[in-house]
Amino acid sequence: MRKVRGTKAKKYAKQFLSLVNLDQVPEIAVKLEKIVFLMQKEKQFRNMLTSPSFKDEERIGIINSLCEKLGFPEEVKKFLSFLSMEGVLIGLGEIVRYINALYLEAKKKVKGVVTSAVELPDSVKQKIVDSLKAITGRDVELQYEIDPSLIGGLRVKVGSTMYDMSIKGQLGLLRDKLIKG
Repeated sequence: MRKVRGTKAKKYAKQFLSLVNLDQVPEIAVKLEKIVFLMQKEKQFRNMLTSPSFKDEERIGIINSLCEKLGFPEEVKKFLSFLSMEGVLIGLGEIVRYINALYLEAKKKVKGVVTSAVELPDSVKQKIVDSLKAITGRDVELQYEIDPSLIGGLRVKVGSTMYDMSIKGQLGLLRDKLIKG
């Protein structure tokens, strides 16, 4: 059982994307995330899928059964079996993160989170989407959250970039300027 990080996880994610129809990726990724969640929550389940104390045939049988129940295409079944044989199925969570990122990149999309003090009207949401599309050059999928502690304004996170236009954020900047003098 080997950890999968960074470039290795990205390599496996690229392999996955070469196997399946790109339009199927979001649905399959959600189901893969369910497997990851179960592996994190249930030690016995994780051990059945990843422990070398189980024979390859036993693990593959479990994977095949799981894939049938989740309605995975044959390519996904083969991919998960391959990860098991390689001893890297424990890193499925990291691989799925790269699958999602590479999918968004291939579709020229970006995901973001908009946090506001109150529910935003649809017209404002559309202006945010249009502005972010102009900034990023990509289609934008946004998730909206409410945080009354922001007092007013918005905080937008797209990828690793944060745009903080909240009153709370602006007050924090002002405080920092005053402290520095």
